[in-house]
Amino acid sequence: MKNDALEMLRLFHAELVHIRRDIHAHPELGFEEKRTSQLVADKLAEWGIEAHRGLAGTGVVGVVHGRKKGKGAIGLRADMDCLPLQEVSDVPHRSTVAGRMHACGHDGHTTMLLGAARYLAQTRNFAGTAHLIFQPAEEGGGGGRVMVEEGLFEKFPCDAVYAIHNWPGLPAGKIAVRPGPMMAATDEIRIRLQGRGGHAALPHLAIDPVVIAAHVITALQTIASRNANPVDALVVSLCSLQTSQVGAFNIIPAHVELVGTVRSFTPAMRDLAEQRIKQITESVALGLGGTAEIEYRRGYPATVNTDEEARFAARVGERVFGKGNVVTDGEPTMGGEDFSYMLQARPGAYVFLGQGGSQGGCFLHNPAYDFNDEVIPLGAGYLAALVEEALPLN
Repeated sequence: MKNDALEMLRLFHAELVHIRRDIHAHPELGFEEKRTSQLVADKLAEWGIEAHRGLAGTGVVGVVHGRKKGKGAIGLRADMDCLPLQEVSDVPHRSTVAGRMHACGHDGHTTMLLGAARYLAQTRNFAGTAHLIFQPAEEGGGGGRVMVEEGLFEKFPCDAVYAIHNWPGLPAGKIAVRPGPMMAATDEIRIRLQGRGGHAALPHLAIDPVVIAAHVITALQTIASRNANPVDALVVSLCSLQTSQVGAFNIIPAHVELVGTVRSFTPAMRDLAEQRIKQITESVALGLGGTAEIEYRRGYPATVNTDEEARFAARVGERVFGKGNVVTDGEPTMGGEDFSYMLQARPGAYVFLGQGGSQGGCFLHNPAYDFNDEVIPLGAGYLAALVEEALPLN
């Protein structure tokens, strides 16, 4: 049955490639995906699928009923937004919008879900309902959270929800899925260290915030090495340092601002990191004669697969791709994903789909990145198989 699905999808592979490249050429930022949303709604209507618009502004939910009614329902989600990045590749379908590009493969995700939608609408080889969730604003906007808050699962009930993300680190034709964390919580820290400016030749008359910043940056690394349980993953990265004085070689600035990120997998580790960042920063600053203001912004929670649904996703993957092409012991990544909000609301699983190498061997969020069109039937077929296996006719 799954081979039949792949064969049918390959029949309109060329059309799906055209759709994917059209989306790539016309990228839109989070909550601005009006053209993409319209394209999705138009395609769903063309294939006889009821389309509901308006959740999270530009979100679209397609509803496909199986050959038999059934009480079960499954959700499949794809993200639609692009990144604020200038594309440098010279592919014919390169971005036509300055400073905007699909560098994370969301154009491919949207296309694969459209492919699955077309197949499911034509065959309806399942009993129950498939909800096809086209989500805006994954790249920092939290569109998944907004859809859930606006009643996604009340309006479109789902027993479980699944999503796939293209992954250049895996060969095409492979997937990776595991119970538990797949991606990390993504928090942001902003620190302002206040000292007292002065002449660099007379440091005893000043309070140097650059020295304070150097000690803070070093001290914060002890959270992962000396406060966190060694078996629990934690990243504390200070990524930017800006002083109130730029350019002069002989002036001690009055203050310094630090910006960074914290990545973790568990609520307890997240709480520990926030607490220790504040304690360490304030204490170090005070000890060196300055003061500190710390802003800790919680971003996306960790993306955590439920056990039963992750095992189910792996079993379906074995039937579609072959047992040797399903990785179930891979490591989670410290990247973030707002599908986490949907997994907090419903059981489900987040799956990495092998993309193979991209142009120049680059990874996601690279200005030369492009989705591998050859995996479109594989991803679409896998999404369709999740529905057919979860909601069997017999």
